[in-house]
Order: sequence, then structure tokens, then C-alpha cells
Amino acid sequence: MLRAILLSLLCLLFVFVLGTPLLIYAMITRNTDPLYNVGVSCARFAMRLGGIRLDVHRREKIPPRQAVVFMANHESNIDPPAIFACLPPVLVLAKKESFRIPILGPAMRLRGFIPVDRKDREQAREAVDKACQALGAGHSFVIFPEGTRGPDGRLQPLKKGGFIMALRAGAPIVPVSLSGTRHIMRKGEIGIHPGSIRITFHEAIRTDNRSLDDRDQLIEEVRRALLSGLKEDEWPLEDLAQRQA
Repeated sequence: MLRAILLSLLCLLFVFVLGTPLLIYAMITRNTDPLYNVGVSCARFAMRLGGIRLDVHRREKIPPRQAVVFMANHESNIDPPAIFACLPPVLVLAKKESFRIPILGPAMRLRGFIPVDRKDREQAREAVDKACQALGAGHSFVIFPEGTRGPDGRLQPLKKGGFIMALRAGAPIVPVSLSGTRHIMRKGEIGIHPGSIRITFHEAIRTDNRSLDDRDQLIEEVRRALLSGLKEDEWPLEDLAQRQA
């Protein structure tokens, strides 16, 4: 509980003490790099303050000088800061509610993060269109294709939206397995528990040689890559049963 309070205070410090002047600077200069870089540094410091060690593997799998779509599994609320702490600059498709947070919301919009209304299919399609344009302009994205955290930390079915985005833009997909995060910040709890998060980058999967008809096959390839970096207690029960059969 004490760690969670300290981390909450740190976030408030960033948002109101550092975030406000940096946001004003970004609005005047249209340069959001200092704001973004401080945010990433804050995420890294928060990991250390929380007693969380990031065990990063195969980062060399990230294609250099190319816009990609990073797709990670989603076990815990600690997933976003953990993955941001070890990624090159990225944009995000985020739920629209996140953009209502003071300081943080305007900063996200200014940086180019794209809000998504999961209940509005037309707005969701428009968000994908904007993301495709941003990918074409050279901006990488990170998404959690499960859409939300699962109740037990096991990998859930992957939703199609991110794959359609990658296929339309012809951008490679880099699967990223996050293992152990559900033990760090458990669903339904406020507290943060010290521990290690294993982050594994997998071989980039090309999409420029595929069509939308290959979507289901692509989803399965990414799912299999994610599973290869997870422990058995993070696998879906049906996959675990097949493996043990």
C-alpha cells in the first residue's frame, strides 16, 4: 500500500509540477519531445521506486528506422508504464476516458495519441484511419490487442482492430510478451508488490505481403508468439490442455 501511495504521489508530481510547464512549452513550440521523454523517465523511476525490475530480452528484434506496431498481452495496470520504459518513441490508441485526465489528456492529444470509443464503431474506424496515417508518416504504435485485462492473467482472445490497422498500413507487427505483471499489481487491488517483469520482444511479422483476408492467420501467428514468452499459468486453459495432452 505504501509503495502505491508513493507512486501515486510521484505521478501527481509529474503531472502538475513537471507536466504543466512542459505542456505549455509543447503548445507554444509544437515540440512534444521533452514532455514525452520526461514521461518515460518518470515511468522508469516509478519502476525502481516500486521495487520492480524489468528483465528485457531480445530487444534487438525491433526493426530499426521503421514504423512498427508493438502488440503486447495485458495482465495488469502496470503493463503500460513497464512497456513504455523500454520502447522507442511510440503513439497509442487509448480509450477515450484517458483523455479526460487533466494535463495528461491534453498532453496525449498534442503528442498524437488517438482516442478510441469502444462503444462507437464508427468512431473506432475513424481512429484506425488516423492510426494508419500516422504509421504511414513513420510513427510506431503500441497496442494491447486483448482490449482489456483478463480476470486471471491468462492470455485472452485478440481483437481484430489492431491487425486491420497494421495490414492496411503494411507495418510490421512486433509481438511483446509481458510475463509476471499480474503479480506486481493484482486486479482488484491498489497495492504494488515488488518483483520482476520479463519483457520479451519477438521476431517482427511482415504485413506488407498480406491482405485483409490473411487477418485470422496473422492473429494466430501473433498469439503463438506471445504465448512463447509467457509462463504456463499465463496461457489460456485450452492451450495449456492441448500442450499437456
